[in-house]
Amino acid sequence: MRTSVAVDVTDLTKVYPGGVLGVDGLTFRVSIGEIYGLLGPNGSGKTTTLRIIATLLKPTKGSVKVFGYDTVLNAVEVRKLLSYLPEEAGAYRDLTGLDFIKFMLGVRLKGRELDEAIEEAISIADLGSDIKRPIRGYSKGMKRLLALSTVLASGSKLVILDEPTAGLDVERSIRIRSLVAEFSKKRGITVILSSHNMLEVEYLCDRVGILYRGKLVAEGSPSELKVKYSARNLEEVFVKTVGGLSIVSS
Repeated sequence: MRTSVAVDVTDLTKVYPGGVLGVDGLTFRVSIGEIYGLLGPNGSGKTTTLRIIATLLKPTKGSVKVFGYDTVLNAVEVRKLLSYLPEEAGAYRDLTGLDFIKFMLGVRLKGRELDEAIEEAISIADLGSDIKRPIRGYSKGMKRLLALSTVLASGSKLVILDEPTAGLDVERSIRIRSLVAEFSKKRGITVILSSHNMLEVEYLCDRVGILYRGKLVAEGSPSELKVKYSARNLEEVFVKTVGGLSIVSS
């Protein structure tokens, strides 16, 4: 199915049990090869949106299409096209890093394609001899790089990253940002990520969507948003959009 749009989110609404509104009439598009960032305070709907795109949740209303495939009607096809890295990605503690890579990539790939992906993931993780140690002895940064290596080496057309550098030190964060930017540019991979790190989003993303209480309240490239809101950086844009709405609604 040919399309120039990687992800098409239309009037997306998610209501949780008890009437809690996760996403409220959300509409946006992500082009093929684009890095799109979702910003917003806790509870704004970022993770809900990512989980719906990844077919892990079903919307209450509206639709999401990934490369033309509906995430509800064509969930199997959609899952073949994407990889999802949640904020707290678990790892099998008793496996070595190498065994984890082989297991995760073996779910999707076979034969020579699998062998090449394993070698690439080892290179991405760059853990040296630690790759043969059990994961239970890894730091959080090492686990994050290990998980990211399988996502990037999987050959997926769409990569979804929920807070990819949360809790990591500066050195690990810079490495992860560089890897994401490199793979997107080199392979035309489409990336959607959420982050609380404004510098990270400004550095990485072609366009940004700012969410507040499940609604899209601002969207554009970092430079467009800074001009529109007379801001020096995305932190100021965020404060002027979400901060003002928070005062009005309180």
